[in-house]
Amino acid sequence: MSTFQSASSNASSDGTDGDHGVGLSNPSLSQTRRRMLDLVNRLHNTGVQIDIDLPQIAVIGNQSAGKSSLIESISGITLPRAAGTCTRCPTECRLSRSDAPWACTVELRFITDKNGQPLGHARNEVFGDEISDKSQVEDRIRRAQRAILNPSKQARTFLDDTEDDTTEVSFSTNYISLQISGPELADLSFVDLPGLIASVSRGGNERDIKMVENLVSSYISKPSCVILLTVACETDFENQGAHHLTKKHDPEGKRTIGVLTKPDRIPRGDEESWLPLIRNEQEALENNWYCVKQPSSQDIKQGITWDEARARENDFFALTPPWSELDPLYQKYLRTINLVDRLSSILSDLISKRLPEIQLELENTVQNTREALAQLPKPPSSDPVSEVAGLLHTFVDELGHILEGIPVAGALLQTIRPGQEQFRRAIRNTAPAFRPFEEPEEYIDIDLQFFEPEFLANEDGGSDEDDDGEDFNAPIFIDQVLARAHAARTRELPGHVPFVVQKSYISEFTNKWESPARVLCRLVHTTLALHIKALIAPHFSSFGQGGLEQRVTILIQDYMRSRANAAEALITKLIALEKNGPLTLNDHYLSDYRAKFLSHYKKAREATQNPTLVEAINAYKSRAIPVPATPGISQVMTGLAAIGLHGVDVDDLVTLLPPDRMEPALNIMADVRAYFQVAYKRIVDNVALSIDYELVRGLGRELLPTLYSGLGINGPEALRICSELAQESPSVAGKREELLKRLERLETASRELVTVGM
Repeated sequence: MSTFQSASSNASSDGTDGDHGVGLSNPSLSQTRRRMLDLVNRLHNTGVQIDIDLPQIAVIGNQSAGKSSLIESISGITLPRAAGTCTRCPTECRLSRSDAPWACTVELRFITDKNGQPLGHARNEVFGDEISDKSQVEDRIRRAQRAILNPSKQARTFLDDTEDDTTEVSFSTNYISLQISGPELADLSFVDLPGLIASVSRGGNERDIKMVENLVSSYISKPSCVILLTVACETDFENQGAHHLTKKHDPEGKRTIGVLTKPDRIPRGDEESWLPLIRNEQEALENNWYCVKQPSSQDIKQGITWDEARARENDFFALTPPWSELDPLYQKYLRTINLVDRLSSILSDLISKRLPEIQLELENTVQNTREALAQLPKPPSSDPVSEVAGLLHTFVDELGHILEGIPVAGALLQTIRPGQEQFRRAIRNTAPAFRPFEEPEEYIDIDLQFFEPEFLANEDGGSDEDDDGEDFNAPIFIDQVLARAHAARTRELPGHVPFVVQKSYISEFTNKWESPARVLCRLVHTTLALHIKALIAPHFSSFGQGGLEQRVTILIQDYMRSRANAAEALITKLIALEKNGPLTLNDHYLSDYRAKFLSHYKKAREATQNPTLVEAINAYKSRAIPVPATPGISQVMTGLAAIGLHGVDVDDLVTLLPPDRMEPALNIMADVRAYFQVAYKRIVDNVALSIDYELVRGLGRELLPTLYSGLGINGPEALRICSELAQESPSVAGKREELLKRLERLETASRELVTVGM
């Protein structure tokens, strides 16, 4: 098929020849306008249109609305016109003026895969060698479109294959990019979009209608898009869907330029119906409606030149009513050259208006991009061994501070303390519940007559109503103790009982200690594991693909388990020592406790056996009754002091009573209860110390060598291992690459703005 031959001049709006270049190459354009057009073209070259809404022209219309002819008149190239080769994917034309000879590069831009799913990054592929002969452009575009419509095949195979109209998809969002440069071109970018489909033929796909509409909308919905709406005069205006879609996205017509095409095909007598559009009386647009006449297919086949095409267009509007009869005011809306000039002016004005906004958007987007990059993990180091070692040292140092204790609520030791207190109470609650009374024949509440010794209140941090120690165990009555003592006698003299009786009671409470101790150990283990897990993540989660975090977690869990086993083994040994038999070198504490418990038991017993004496003693102590009312007690205390027995407590008077037949049982009870106080404090401290030494602080000992050895970073394979661990996850690497490319685009665009004095 023959193509338009480029010429150095176009016909002027009044039919005379002028010194103009093809399309927007008019050298009479002001330098300011050219600078604006040149700038937006350079911005498009940076690819920043992905991030910023850049001004551009989108040519839309229904199928066969004359879009291709209009594009040809602007770009100076010929588009495919054979049957089945209408625009089925966007075709971007990027024109740039150059002192070098005319050249055209065709590229394929893939933004979706063969299944139509968006790609993470657009893929650009140069399609063939650079073209220096305009007559080759049409065939190259035809082949490029077939490559776009067959996404599963290698694009380069379509450069040399025979013609085959079979395609995998009917339309595509992937597009062809024509980068055309030459001395007769202006700097401009516009895109020719597929024509909107009113209906599909038999065998067609109804989805194509919506697909094309969505594709067109994705362009013209942008505020900086100048919509070049083509409407064919041979079709009823209201039936052209492109107009309705334009109204949807530009309802006020502020950025739409209407173009009436094919005025020579208007049915005779209907010409007047189109004139209200030219006069902007109907469907008014801020930038008006234009009317152009392009060469017919027959004209093109006969090899019409651009000069001839513009001359015939001028003759048509100058000689054909009603166009020739239009008021001179509206004559400027006829002919391609007037449209092209207005189009260039509108675009350059839009660019000039948008430049300050683009500058601000660029600055904000650059800042946001840098912040997004800063939030990503650090990129892999060139020295992964040192980086991994540094991470381990930092982690172990911080862990050491946590294990030693941090004065912050919710820290490790603060979290463990309630469990330790619960363990202390659990051990305390194993105290034998001795009662210095005979077991009653009928149920009575013995505890109403027996109270916790006052001297224990301060030692155990105060006695709570819900934690009275002995109340957790069944009461052991004094006659039961005496019966066990008598049953154990062998060759002992009267009044003496074997020590095995005390040992039996001691074994009963020491046998209950192992379970609470293990519960505490497991509680500390669990609490420690939670704190370690929370510490591992911020130190290692952002390194590599998470492999280091996972391996460190496993190594620490194994090491912590071994420390917990060591703590439990020590606890088992401590409990075994307590079970082995009663032993203490704290004779003073044991004797003191024994005396206090013996006095306490005797006093409670005498309260039932000798209530008069007990009441007198209590009255004397409380001084609730005046001293003369209790002369007996006062005289006794005075008499004891007179014979040199100073320091005798009034409570000791009960020991002067005649011997109680239960005296052996009282001594056994005092012995056992006193030893419990000594042993219970000892085991509580020792178990807590064992867990702290073996598990808590034990975790910090030798942890760093354990991690080094487990990870293998102190061996011959250290570099390989650390390099593998340092590899970024594909998602992070992809995000970093995307942000870096965006930042590069944005910064390049910012520099371009600076060059024009922004």
